[in-house]
Amino acid sequence: MAINSINTNDGSFVALQNLAATNASLNATQDRISTGKKIANSKDNGAIWAIAQNLRAASQSINAVKQSLDRAQSTADVAITAGTNVSDLLVQMKEKALAAADRGLDTQSRLALNDQFKVLRDTIKKTVDNADFNGSNMLKTVGTDMRALANIAGTNVITIKAQSMALGSANLTGLSATSSFNTASQASTFLASVNTAIERVNRALATMGAQYKAVELHNTFMAKLQDNLDAGVGNLVDADLGRESARLQSLQSRQQLGVQAASIANQSTSALLGLFR
Repeated sequence: MAINSINTNDGSFVALQNLAATNASLNATQDRISTGKKIANSKDNGAIWAIAQNLRAASQSINAVKQSLDRAQSTADVAITAGTNVSDLLVQMKEKALAAADRGLDTQSRLALNDQFKVLRDTIKKTVDNADFNGSNMLKTVGTDMRALANIAGTNVITIKAQSMALGSANLTGLSATSSFNTASQASTFLASVNTAIERVNRALATMGAQYKAVELHNTFMAKLQDNLDAGVGNLVDADLGRESARLQSLQSRQQLGVQAASIANQSTSALLGLFR
């Protein structure tokens, strides 16, 4: 049987306990709404928070991988553009050498073709020398291979190999910085060299293009992987704001009722005084 006492008010104690629990839940809900997260720190759920932190670290590390891949792509872009220009110049040099190989051509015309041939030759050298990006040149005699990070551990790399297109290199054998012709026979010799150079340069560009594509595809994959990691972190720690909004309204109502319940419970001791009037 309950005891009427002015020293102990069990009903008030229960009402205050329930009100404190409601206030704690209300504060937690307001925190979730303000931060947008159901797990903002390790106090909320240590295990899930640790998993989310590891995923965030992986996602941030992917930024470094993507930057490395972007740098390799940019360097290769410059090299491929310059290499394509070299190929175009060789095609024009072939035209001049072929025309000069005509034995029925007069000497002055052949010299004019030789002048054009030398201009194209010198342009190849300038093109290769200026194919730099961030201090790297993939077309010089000793070109720079581009190695980009392929994973967040830094243990794997993806490579775009240098393809030298300098005069006198393996891809332009028989063509030097002093190549020129005065006779039809000399023009025929350079015609053969230019034909070989065109084939080798185009093959080198095809190889570089294939390796570039591999870097591009891997870069796209890393971007998608990062998106998936970010989405995974969100699934773990983000709050459902629709649910939290409904919960907030419910808790606010419970808080008001709790205050009223505590007030009613506190009035019970006042009612006891009426027995002594």
